[in-house]
Amino acid sequence: MTVNLPPLRDVINRHGLFASKALGQNFLFDEQLLDRIAAIPGKLKGQQVLEIGPGPGGLTRALLRAGAQVTAIEMDRRCLPALAELSEAFPSQLRVIEGDATKIDHGLEGPFHVVANLPYNVGTMLFTGWLSGQDWPPQWASLTLMFQLEVAQRIVAEAGSDAYGRLAVLAQWRSNAKIAMKVHRSAFTPPPKVMSAVIHVTPADMPQGVSARMLERVTEAAFGQRRKMLRQSLKGLPGALEALESLGIDPQRRAETLSVAEFVGLARALS
Repeated sequence: MTVNLPPLRDVINRHGLFASKALGQNFLFDEQLLDRIAAIPGKLKGQQVLEIGPGPGGLTRALLRAGAQVTAIEMDRRCLPALAELSEAFPSQLRVIEGDATKIDHGLEGPFHVVANLPYNVGTMLFTGWLSGQDWPPQWASLTLMFQLEVAQRIVAEAGSDAYGRLAVLAQWRSNAKIAMKVHRSAFTPPPKVMSAVIHVTPADMPQGVSARMLERVTEAAFGQRRKMLRQSLKGLPGALEALESLGIDPQRRAETLSVAEFVGLARALS
């Protein structure tokens, strides 16, 4: 469906919008770039998509052009008139919910794709929320999310690297995570101080006999004191030191040297 829309810059100027630092906003205007991001999950025609923090609707336009049924959650009231214009241009394709995405229910039944240029100040919190919980596979079919490059690298990091930590284990133990594209800071208005990247995550099989909550507790303890040996960082977790011994994991190792599979084994032994 071809819809002629005014340039995004015109929409922003007409509504007197500017990116709010307090809300962690950075606007993207490059339509080709936005179309490339919207293409990462695959064909979206007729698919449900959840978008967090659409702002004036740059990425929203690309998702609607791709034929998606979009539910957008926006807490910045200033952006609602611009999003209302998009609703009129794409009848019955866009539902806008005003509110805080960390507190309200989007009401979507799975499967749905999450595609978002996440506000930097809540991005990691939302991401870990989507990855946690015992129910698996999740209701989301994929996550396509813009992060600061440093955060994206932490999500896909391998054991032993400086970037490897709790985020990598949570993202990789039952999901496939990759950096789909890097985005230069100059693509944004205003330009952030750092480079960004879009990560793409799809659910994988969940290892048997593992409590998700226990894995979260183990990684929390291990990486909470990442410079300490495991015998020190895990001593407050009942049964952890015995589990290390039974699995043949040297308690003098540090958290960043354990592979995702070793963390899963440890959580299984404690589950």
